[in-house]
Amino acid sequence: MKKAVVLIGGKQYLVEEKETLRVDLLPAGTKELETDALLLIDGDKTTVGTPTVKGVKVSAKVVEEKVAGDKVRVIRYHSKKRVHTETGHRQKYSVIEITSIK
Repeated sequence: MKKAVVLIGGKQYLVEEKETLRVDLLPAGTKELETDALLLIDGDKTTVGTPTVKGVKVSAKVVEEKVAGDKVRVIRYHSKKRVHTETGHRQKYSVIEITSIK
């Protein structure tokens, strides 16, 4: 079974074929993604790229766009000072499926 380390959106992910993963939001209209592998694991054989492994491409397709993550609540509070603010944030993600490692 092949595994590869890829760089998507400034972050590194360890992926294998037929795997789905949640990455930072990709630009609008992106249907397919092809990237180079930084490291390749093929059984017992490991190949490290300098900076990428030559001849290895990882293909992925976008399954969903703008999937909202968990809500993060940020609270600022000082006792006896009438300071109490509360804000929230939900990060948007894209869900991709790795189709092949060639």
